[in-house]
Amino acid sequence: MDLHLFKGVISRNVPRWIVLLIDTHISVNAFVFAYFIRNNLSLDFDFTKMMKQVPIIAIISIIAFLIVKLHKGIVRHVGTKDVENVLKSSLLITFILLIITYISRYIVHIDVLNLSLSILLIHFLLNVVFLSFARYIFKYIYHKMTGTLGTSHNVMIYGAGDAGILTSSVFKDGKEGDSKVIGFIDDDNRKVGNKINGVPIYPTSSLTKDFVRCKNLKEIIISVQKISSERMLEITDKCSELGIKVKIVPPIEHWMNGVLEAKQIKQINIEDLLGREAIQIENPTLEKEFRNKTILITGAAGSIGSEIAKQISRYEYKKIVLLDMGESALFNLQQYFAGKGLRDIECIVSDTRNAKRMDLLYSRFPPDIVFHASAYKHVPFMEENPYEAVKTNVCGTQIMADLAIKYGVGKFVMVSTDKAVNPTNVMGATKRLAELYVSALKDESKTKFITTRFGNVLGSNGSVIPTFKAQIKEGGPLTVTHKDITRFFMTIPEACRLVLEAGAMGHGGEIFVFDMGKSVKIFDLAVKMIKLSGLRYPEDIDIKIIGLRPGEKIYEEVLSNEENTLPTYHDRIKIAKIREVDHQQTQRDIRKLCNINNGMDRMEIVGEMKKILPEFISNNSEFSILDKKEV
Repeated sequence: MDLHLFKGVISRNVPRWIVLLIDTHISVNAFVFAYFIRNNLSLDFDFTKMMKQVPIIAIISIIAFLIVKLHKGIVRHVGTKDVENVLKSSLLITFILLIITYISRYIVHIDVLNLSLSILLIHFLLNVVFLSFARYIFKYIYHKMTGTLGTSHNVMIYGAGDAGILTSSVFKDGKEGDSKVIGFIDDDNRKVGNKINGVPIYPTSSLTKDFVRCKNLKEIIISVQKISSERMLEITDKCSELGIKVKIVPPIEHWMNGVLEAKQIKQINIEDLLGREAIQIENPTLEKEFRNKTILITGAAGSIGSEIAKQISRYEYKKIVLLDMGESALFNLQQYFAGKGLRDIECIVSDTRNAKRMDLLYSRFPPDIVFHASAYKHVPFMEENPYEAVKTNVCGTQIMADLAIKYGVGKFVMVSTDKAVNPTNVMGATKRLAELYVSALKDESKTKFITTRFGNVLGSNGSVIPTFKAQIKEGGPLTVTHKDITRFFMTIPEACRLVLEAGAMGHGGEIFVFDMGKSVKIFDLAVKMIKLSGLRYPEDIDIKIIGLRPGEKIYEEVLSNEENTLPTYHDRIKIAKIREVDHQQTQRDIRKLCNINNGMDRMEIVGEMKKILPEFISNNSEFSILDKKEV
């Protein structure tokens, strides 16, 4: 028989009825053997009586195995749960036989049903041993046979601690196909040279080309619960040079019911190497904040809006209203919530720039809280289309904020960006204007207007990381605008936790920012992503410097500078100190801009923006001429 065909045959699950018959056969033989042990391995007993009892043992065993469902376990993946079921079924068999023995002795007086208590005890013990042993023997034979067929996929586990041992068990139980753990790697010299379950522990220095070739090593799995991004990058770089793939085990809290599944071991991502510790926010008041509330989320189909919706859906809300112009993305979000079985979630396809439609929306679903995440955010596009930037980012915000006052909304939380700090582009300037308008309304009603600012979001639409991934897939080159350009990054869930927290802690008029850690050099990020893809820079994929785009900064502003911020209860969340402005004049200026926006050309629009925002100084843009005129 062909080896691969044979491997395919033995890899199939044994039919359950065959497992049931084998288990029954083992139980019957254990009963017969119990008779021999009871009688000192001699035939000095009533053999005929024993043979009459055998069918009874078989029937009772089948009943017990079916009740416990012992036959449904996949034998080649046998574990402690299967042994537990063996124990349960053996106890059940013994319990039933004890009842039958009691009835035969004291009620019906049927001799053939009168079993010796010592034989029952021996049978129970033999059943547990034989049934368990048979399973482990089958598992051992299966893995020996499949392990000798074809080429094994040898892996090593970085980390010989508890997490590493649990990870190795995933492979040992055959849950990762042909993968085989050939060793652990650990930085602790006290562990090096020892073995865990027969698997040796090697020092990190052992990773050489000769070692990789000799061991046929294909993959390293990082299984350390607390490891610095710097150390992770060192390991990744080393493995990249040696042509080894790197995977990572998720944190224990993400394991399914406390058990690590093979599918959770994932390819290491650039997000794992960005070198910043995520801000942890645990605020018990959030549950109270959203209980029995109607929440309106604009831009709900976008990266931030959809994550806000998902996080709020965990609370006891009254209704969630999701608003977006993107039909397909909003439909997908609707299907997500439908799949979760969540109700009272309304999805509305509409435009925040349409005042009449928004008025109808507010009247139909009067919100208690508004999360305004709707915005245009692509810097180059908005530099080319200032009308659209003003119409959506400024006028759309004005409409939604004015309606919040009209309908007595409790809180209005606006999602802004770090590009609003000393803006050098149209997009950043429009977001700053939106911030000013929202802040100017803080004393005009009971509505609490709150703003949150944060930097680039990993995995969001338009993020540099998906762009790099697409360029790597196409074979390169990766495009970077400037070799020294840096950006701050955070994850989508982290950004949205900040937005929710701001909504809970804000009293109105604040702009919340936070410590985003170290900025990341985009050129270095590109190099890391090439290496993570198993490729080399510049041999396999090059990086092309294309020059700064219109309005683009080399360095983003540091939002958490102590001189420009005030502290909050959380040491990494700050309140930005902004310049004092005439709120009424600001409102008039912004409303005027929205009214005249339709009839102006690009230069006129940007010129009006600069009149309202003296800090708006264009960079690498055609609009820089407007700044020169003012000098």
